[in-house]
Amino acid sequence: MRMLPLSLSARVERWPIAGAFSISRGAKTEAVVVVAELSDGRHRGRGECVPYARYDETVAGVMTSLGAMQEQLGLGRLDRAALQQAMPAGAARNALDCAFWDLEAKRAGTSAQALANLPALHTLTTAYTISLAAPDTMAEAAALAAARPLLKIKLGAPGDPERIAAIRRAAPNSELIADANEGWTPENLATNLAACAAAGVTLIEQPLPADNDAALGAMARPVRVCADESVHDRASLAHLVGRYDAVNIKLDKTGGLTEALAMAAEAERLGFGLMVGCMVATSLAMAPAMLLAQRASVVDLDGPLLLAKDRPDGLRYEGSLVHPPNPALWG
Repeated sequence: MRMLPLSLSARVERWPIAGAFSISRGAKTEAVVVVAELSDGRHRGRGECVPYARYDETVAGVMTSLGAMQEQLGLGRLDRAALQQAMPAGAARNALDCAFWDLEAKRAGTSAQALANLPALHTLTTAYTISLAAPDTMAEAAALAAARPLLKIKLGAPGDPERIAAIRRAAPNSELIADANEGWTPENLATNLAACAAAGVTLIEQPLPADNDAALGAMARPVRVCADESVHDRASLAHLVGRYDAVNIKLDKTGGLTEALAMAAEAERLGFGLMVGCMVATSLAMAPAMLLAQRASVVDLDGPLLLAKDRPDGLRYEGSLVHPPNPALWG
């Protein structure tokens, strides 16, 4: 589509979490998101992002970055293709990139999936996250979720072997994946991997810090290991070969759906399995990721399930099944 003058508005929203969400780096009780809206005067496109402190992002910084794009947008000098060079990968570009996709679909009277030349979207099974806590507390949460086919277990603290064993007893029939969020060390790596293997865990995300993960390439891995904090966009893929078996693609890391789709193709070319993940956010952030998740072997788009409530026209979840978005939400 040709470039047109567009108006951009952005706002901060706070969505309470049901209880608390805890990982190795801390806990939070609300999801703070930034929503970007693009308008051509007739149609409106929206995108949502989650600024993440781990990547030196702040809400104020994202708002400033989006504001810096207003002049170019208003003059008709920026479209989705140009955006990829105008902004670096990260949360701010993700919100704007997804808003472009939504706007383009609505202007064309079609779907984002059709614009991306993808086949019809189908229902997917998402993981459901068990927050990091004491072993007994996590086992209780796992027992309540034991009917779900796929549980994602947050680890990354002393006592992880006891945690994973207790969860396996509480949810004997669920597939388990684990996420250490960089919380292990080269010294306890083998012990923790062995405990996960004994519990039948099928995938472990980011066991070691992103800047200290060389040990993964020097050992036999009894469980498949997936990069998360170590991988962002296509440029970060090559040095992961030999250390990781899969990569977790998140739109807030890639800077939007445009780069994520290209990254998925390159990751597959390099032999990585694909996982599509999310931050804790509303269905507006999950909707574009649904396009990417169609090709993934592991889907983790449970963000809205962790909130006290979702936004109107949100994704429809039936247990762990998540249905494609309707146009009233996005795309």
